Amino acid sequence: MNPMDLSAAELAARVRSGEMTPAQVGGAARARVAERNPALNAMTVLNPALEDEAADVAARLAAGEDLPLAGVPVVIKDNIWVRGLPVTQGSRLFADFVAPEDAQAVLRLRAAGAMILGIATCSEFACKGVTNTPLQGKTRNPVDPGLTTGGSSGGPVAAVAAGMAPLALGTDAGGSSRRPPAHTGLYGFKPTQDLVPYGPGFEEPVDGISVICPISRTLEDIALAMSVLCDLPPGTPIPGPYAWSADFGLGQRLDADVAAAFDTFVRCLETQRFGMTEAAPEWQGLNGGSVMALQHAGLARLFGAAWQEDPSVFDPDLAVQIETGLGLEDASVADAKSASARMGAILNGFLDRFGLVVVPTTPCPAWPVDQLAPQEIGGQPCAPRDHAAFTPQANHAGCPALTIPFARTHAGLPIGLQIIAARGRDADLLATARTITAAMAPKEHERAT
Repeated sequence: MNPMDLSAAELAARVRSGEMTPAQVGGAARARVAERNPALNAMTVLNPALEDEAADVAARLAAGEDLPLAGVPVVIKDNIWVRGLPVTQGSRLFADFVAPEDAQAVLRLRAAGAMILGIATCSEFACKGVTNTPLQGKTRNPVDPGLTTGGSSGGPVAAVAAGMAPLALGTDAGGSSRRPPAHTGLYGFKPTQDLVPYGPGFEEPVDGISVICPISRTLEDIALAMSVLCDLPPGTPIPGPYAWSADFGLGQRLDADVAAAFDTFVRCLETQRFGMTEAAPEWQGLNGGSVMALQHAGLARLFGAAWQEDPSVFDPDLAVQIETGLGLEDASVADAKSASARMGAILNGFLDRFGLVVVPTTPCPAWPVDQLAPQEIGGQPCAPRDHAAFTPQANHAGCPALTIPFARTHAGLPIGLQIIAARGRDADLLATARTITAAMAPKEHERAT
């Protein structure tokens, strides 16, 4: 078996036992990238020091160190600092930037024996729902290269889904490490705000909502990564009843296959005697658009001067956001800040009542790679951000959210299920996800009916 087809937990166990060496694993990872990356454009750079890192892990194991991620290749999103590697945020402005130090999360991966395979693509400044930049080009979906991975963590999910590495780090300020995993059949976990250290690194357009997220092919690997990133202990399943909502109280339409799969999921859990209650927060008119002015204003603050000097440097879609931000009045930004606080308070209050809520991760599967957004959802024309309707709320509430692969459309495209829990209940959320996935009938979560 190719080592890259193993989970991170299985791979680390074989390296610790001596069945495989870190050098063998590193070689397999490089070969898999050479084989599959040209068709997908997931990786921006391979780590030239990978062999040295493999030798270091081997020496540490020989010295008796206990390394939970021994020899596991990890891919890092192109906005998280990795010392000595080019990290560009997908932007021509940072085309020559080399990270001066590791982000704390990267240091913790290294301390656990992980090897940094390289850097994976992201949309410019991680502020776009597809991974397509003038600097790095288009990243394609391994399930169907004619489709997008979504964004902004498109490169990390493409690399993991294509078997280039079993584990990746992404970031998430509005769903960027939940929606792309949903589009590629992966797990993506957004932790409680500040549970995993974020810097040192680039300044964020919006403070206090972005988190570093593990992305993997198994739930076990998510838990393993979280134990390394923040010493997260095993949790206890959250008792029911569980709230569920097909539209998260937003009136958002779903594609027919998504709606059918979600209905099947709810019926499956009801059959398994899970307490399921249809309920959703009362958003008081708030949605993802209510807070977008914060991103636009933040981009204008960080890059407005460079845009005014030369707009052609930027991704045209980001240039529109920057220009919009420059035109915002203070009152509009203040309104968006108020909306953020209210959105977070509403969701946190709801989770105080129910413990967790289950919703689709996205209302639709992946769409053509040349499009910024799907043209239709549920058979009707949709707005550009409708595909992201269900994810930003958890960021503004600061609470944990997990996407799990639970179904496929009739065309074979992955669909994600999102489970959101109260702040600080990250371990319990992962434990609950285990019970939910174990209870799902073997075939009911594979294909929409």
